[in-house]
Amino acid sequence: MPVVVVANPKGGVGKSTVATNIAGYFASRGHPVMLGDADRQQSSRLWLHLRPPEARPIASWEVDKDEIARPPKGVTHVVLDTAAGLHGKLFKETLKIADKVVVPLSPSIFDIYATRVFLDELAQHGKASKLQVGIVGTRVDSRTIAADHLQEFVGGLGLPVLGYLRPTQNYVHLAARGLTLWDVAPGKVERDLEQWQGICRWLDA
Repeated sequence: MPVVVVANPKGGVGKSTVATNIAGYFASRGHPVMLGDADRQQSSRLWLHLRPPEARPIASWEVDKDEIARPPKGVTHVVLDTAAGLHGKLFKETLKIADKVVVPLSPSIFDIYATRVFLDELAQHGKASKLQVGIVGTRVDSRTIAADHLQEFVGGLGLPVLGYLRPTQNYVHLAARGLTLWDVAPGKVERDLEQWQGICRWLDA
């Protein structure tokens, strides 16, 4: 049972957007999936409440903010949205259950430096050799200098860059309805689905 943890101690980098869409992708593949939320803001949990009953089911995984237990049996795929400022005991407990860690990163110099420290902590963790870690650029406008700085930074990490997601209102509008890219007609989000192809291949590997 793969447990995908979406983590970055910097707030506002798109963790909940990435986590809910990963869960939506798994659900679109017919997998029994659970989505947990260890963030105080509970954005992913709110999103689950907004999800319409006719959409593919994504179950809520109740997560204690101080301790992360193994997911229940009978679920094949689990996604965990984590809090900004993830560190200490919760950081260690989260990594104990993780198989893959997706690190969303936006093209801001402040986010880049904060993420550098987090990635160093990941590399020093006792489970580092068993974890698969991938970077997802979020809100990336390829025409900007900030995007160039982001690409330069991730190029020196030695970690796979799974994809770059453009800044689009599609994510905002879908989230407000409890939906993901895989819950609407592909033609409406064709460009965004293309940007997720590399991410999806990595998730399935």
